[in-house]
This record gives sequence, structure tokens and C-alpha cells, in this order.
Amino acid sequence: MKRLIHSAAALKPKKLLFLLSVLLVLVIATLILIWTMLRPKVQSYECTNFAMNTYIQQTVYGAKREEAAAAAAKSIGELENLISWRIGDSDVAKLNQEAGVDWISIDSKTLSILETSLDVAQKSNGAFDPTILPISSLWDFGGENQHVPSQQELQKFLPYVNYKNLRINTKDSTASLKNHYMAIDLDAISNGAACDEAIAAYRSSGADYGIIAVGGSVGVFGTKPDRSPWHVAVRDPATAESNAAAMGEILLDSGFISTSSTYEKRFTQNGVTSHHLLNPKTGYPENNGIVSVTVVCSSGTLSDALSYACFILGKDKGMELLNQYHADGIYIDANNQVYITENLKSKFKITNSKYKLMS
Repeated sequence: MKRLIHSAAALKPKKLLFLLSVLLVLVIATLILIWTMLRPKVQSYECTNFAMNTYIQQTVYGAKREEAAAAAAKSIGELENLISWRIGDSDVAKLNQEAGVDWISIDSKTLSILETSLDVAQKSNGAFDPTILPISSLWDFGGENQHVPSQQELQKFLPYVNYKNLRINTKDSTASLKNHYMAIDLDAISNGAACDEAIAAYRSSGADYGIIAVGGSVGVFGTKPDRSPWHVAVRDPATAESNAAAMGEILLDSGFISTSSTYEKRFTQNGVTSHHLLNPKTGYPENNGIVSVTVVCSSGTLSDALSYACFILGKDKGMELLNQYHADGIYIDANNQVYITENLKSKFKITNSKYKLMS
């Protein structure tokens, strides 16, 4: 016994301090483990509804999860009533009705979306054009009369597709279309705009965190308790809706993701398949070898507009446009080659071996 006491007393202060530190770390680790096991898990609420001509899927967490999801659905419905050209008393429908006649008052949300539309239209040199309805209505993708219009029809209505003749006045929240027969179609930007509305609703309703998918657009809100990023799948453009699969995934801490791809609205006529991504300058589906473009940025509306514009522009010019907006993107071509912006290299990975990441 005397020998043991003598040995302990002989320990140097530094060694004793080290042992105490190790003991303290073990105690703290044990307490954290116990707290993790006993703490109540954050509950989730999942729901699916239909708006913007597509399905909307929400997963919201926290004590106010149901209220937040309901608020998001309500806000999206209200937005659709403002910007859908199919709804007779929407801002966009009224604007189309008054084309070449008069300016009309519009809601601030409609104004903001039109501002973004015009900005992307200008910077992309019309690759994205909100005044494309005279052409898109001829094709009627997803409608009861979808068909390939004649070249004569396209040539007749192409002159009315010109974003430069959409005018907005931000001071008094008014807008006008300069010429008769012009018309606005915001379908290509509506899903991303809906995600913006949902995330704003989550924030104002007191949700802890959540994720929403509206068609080809996704928005995430808040930080998970474990601080891990959201895993957002990038769809394999070669798969049909009935057997949709992922080709990769993006790790996203916050923000929005939108995809424009040939797998969306399309039909086959006389053995030829046409997709809905129309080039505003030609009136025909753009066939430049690209099959999918995914854009990541801090705005849902912007991500949607950019994904369309970048698809039409092709990889090189599209990458230049993304750089102007400090946005990131993923290009997939018909040869299963994948190109990504520099900032995504640590956040994106391919999960399907048939695709190859190019330098």
C-alpha cells in the first residue's frame, strides 16, 4: 500500500493533468450521448398537393410544421392566381388581354417575377423570353391538342415573341405589352417562384426547417439539428416519369435548385419526339446536344429562369451566364457527359456509373 501511494504521489503534475483531461472528455462524451438518446426528436409533416400544373411535395419540421405547410400551399395558390395565363382574372391574363392597348396595375409579386424574367431575358439575349406564349400555345405541350405546328404558323407568330416589348414600371407597379397579339407565359419560371413563396411561408410561420419540391424545382429552409446538408437528387434524364431515377446528388446547405430537361413535357408525332424547351428565336425545341441543365442559386425564381436560358444557350454560353449571376450549374449532354461549375465540385457526386464527369 505504501508503495502505491508513493507511486501516485510521484506522478508529475503534467501527467496528472493529462489523466484528468482524458477523464473529463469521457464524462462529456457520455453526457452528450445520453442527451442525444433522450432528447425529443423533431417531428416532420409531409403532404402532397397540386398547383402550378404540377405536384407539390413538402416535408416540414418543428412544432409549427403543419401550419407552415398549409401557409406555403396557400401562398402558392395565391401566386398561381396572379401569374398563370390560364386563369382569366390573373395579372398575366389581364396583361395579355390588354396587349397593345393599355398599361395595367399588377401585384408586387407579379412585378418582381417580371423583373427577374426581363433581367434574365436581357442577359441571355432572349434565350429565355417571358413573351413566348404566341409560340408555346401553338405546340400546346401537355394539353389536349399538342402537335407540331406548321412552319407557316410559327413564322406568323414569331415576331410577337420579343421581351423588349414587355414594359414594367416599378414605381407604380404597372406593366404593358407594346403590341397586339403579344402574350406572356411564365410556366418556365413558376415552379421556382412557388418555391420562393413556400420558403418565405416556412420562415414567417415558425417552421424549424423544411424542403419543398415543385415540379423540377426544389427549395430548402433552415438547418438540420446535426448541421448536415440536404441531399437533393438530380434526376436521370433518360428515365421516364413512371420509373424516375437519380443520376447524382447535390449537397445543399441552403438555397434553390431548378432543372430544365427534355424528360419533362414532350410528345411523339410521326416518329419524332418534341420537348417543351422552345428556342424563342426559332419557335422549335432546342436540339443542341444538351438533355438536362440544373441550376443552383439563392432564388427559386432565378434558378428556374436560368435553367431554361442555359439549356437554350448550350454549355459554353450557359456557363458564362451562370457566372454573371454567381450561380452554379450541372450540364448533361446526350452522350452522358456531365459538366459542372467549379463551386459544385465538392458538393455534387454522380451515383449512376453510366454518366461521366468531365473536366
